Amino acid sequence: MSTEAMLTRRVPVDQPSAPGPRVLGGDVVVDTPRGPLTYANLDYAASAPCAVVAHEAVNELLPYYASVHRGAGALSQRCTRAFEAARQTVGWFVGARPEDLVVFTRNTTDSLNLMAHLVPAGTRVVTFAGEHHANLLPWRDPIRLPVPATPADAVASLEQALAGLREPALVAVTGASNVTGEIWPIAELARVAHAHGARIALDAAQLAPHRRVDMAELDVDYLALSGHKLYAPFGSGILAGRADWMDAATPYLAGGGASRLVGDAIDDVAWHPAPARHEAGSPNVMGAVALAAVCEELDEADWTMMAAHEHELVDRLRNGFSSIPAVRQLSIFGAAQDRVGIVTFAIDGHDSSDVSAFLAKHYGIGVRDGLFCSHPLTRGLLKGASCSAPTAVRASFGLGSQLEHVDRLLTGIRELLS
Repeated sequence: MSTEAMLTRRVPVDQPSAPGPRVLGGDVVVDTPRGPLTYANLDYAASAPCAVVAHEAVNELLPYYASVHRGAGALSQRCTRAFEAARQTVGWFVGARPEDLVVFTRNTTDSLNLMAHLVPAGTRVVTFAGEHHANLLPWRDPIRLPVPATPADAVASLEQALAGLREPALVAVTGASNVTGEIWPIAELARVAHAHGARIALDAAQLAPHRRVDMAELDVDYLALSGHKLYAPFGSGILAGRADWMDAATPYLAGGGASRLVGDAIDDVAWHPAPARHEAGSPNVMGAVALAAVCEELDEADWTMMAAHEHELVDRLRNGFSSIPAVRQLSIFGAAQDRVGIVTFAIDGHDSSDVSAFLAKHYGIGVRDGLFCSHPLTRGLLKGASCSAPTAVRASFGLGSQLEHVDRLLTGIRELLS
């Protein structure tokens, strides 16, 4: 069922107010067999819409755009100040310690591949089978623990794994599942890791847009996130954390900006310390500035109100699905576990791609279908839910999401099954 010919346009619409920073896209209208409908974006977990403040920050700097660092001109100086100020702002937002470094990357996948590059030889990486591929695939010879049934099982499993290791270790774990939205027991996992002399890296891609993150409070050593999931879709991410591994590793990319001095001999190269050491080439200044603008506005937002609104959306959808027997909701830890704005489900006898295409064509709804770059986890959850569908559908919320979007989704599913 193709959706390629769907027409979209922007029209003035009255958007209900929602807590938190404003985002773009609420005025997009799509044509459906029912007539024009305001687009219901329920695909935030893949990429969130652009925050107004990110759009404004980019537009403000664009007339002055120039290459950063080592430029004496006024434009280069201005962009350099903006770029380095962005680094500081994002560090504050994630609760980085004063001695931590912030390296700009392309996205969380890039950040975690950088993290894998930093891991010293002889260090074992311990992770869980429930991770996104970005935190599953980069590691060399990892110890992959099974998906735990409860948060307590996750802590106990890690305790047992680390107790049996003689080598130094890095624990790599998500903050919130990109499949189910369930929040993992990060502080407890960090406590266990440090008790065994290990370090811990947090994939905060899904957690940071929905909950305050504080590296110092959680006691995590490294943190990765993506701008495009944090309302700054301009191709920027970060890896923040301890300086020693960053300074000891060879550059992630070799080239200008990372090198301090290059001699005539082939191997005569002196490298900058981190973060420049791992930021070779001209950086994505606009992406960094956009990300910092969002972080600054979110830092002043009412997170309690935002979380309450999100819980209302999630509860409404989950309760609605519970009255539809054919819908199987996926969960790692069970219905009572705290979660961010993600609800993933499958429908017996219906391919997920057909479900998402039906919702797009007839109801102007955007959801995600498939295995969500978490194939082992999603397949296991589908099997555990005794669902015949090979893939699932994911609805996800964030700033600007409305109760009407949830009600429309439920109406669409009921019609599909009628």
